Amino acid sequence: MSELEILELFAARDERAIKKCEESYGAYCRTISFRILQDEGEVAECVNDTWFQAWRSIPPAHPQNLSAYLAKIIRNLSLNRYRSAHQKKRGAGRVAVSLDELAECVPTSETLEQTIEKGRLGELISGFLRELPKEERVMFVRRYFYMDSVAEVAGFFGCSESKVKTTMFRCRKRLQEMLIREEVSI
Repeated sequence: MSELEILELFAARDERAIKKCEESYGAYCRTISFRILQDEGEVAECVNDTWFQAWRSIPPAHPQNLSAYLAKIIRNLSLNRYRSAHQKKRGAGRVAVSLDELAECVPTSETLEQTIEKGRLGELISGFLRELPKEERVMFVRRYFYMDSVAEVAGFFGCSESKVKTTMFRCRKRLQEMLIREEVSI
């Protein structure tokens, strides 16, 4: 079933929309969530919560790209669950490492929440990503959105881990400089 047909089912409040989402995007959503949580039980709950949140938000939302819309929902739910489980002590897992790498160039949590409310940070990062060469943009998204390990990103591009680390370091540095220029508190 096409994305448009699934969106039409949501718009008609037809419960088959959930089943079709599971069939078409279930494995995709589970993969995103598992990269963050590393626990099948937690992943299953996040996937179910994703379908529920999609059901509640479509309509009024009319996503241009359903897979990206669902990816954003599952990623946010998984990160929230991860943070909740690791509030007292952050482990050395891939999520903590990815978030620690970005912590150098994004604002502190209080300022971050204020900035996100305004929507400005998201717009700035989107603009930053649009300006990157395609390879760097894809590396950045795979590393910090999909939480791929450095080794996985290197394997995807057929390059060394050293190249990925260097590229990501330079991207984070440019992001930080751009946020400073835009007067986003760091």
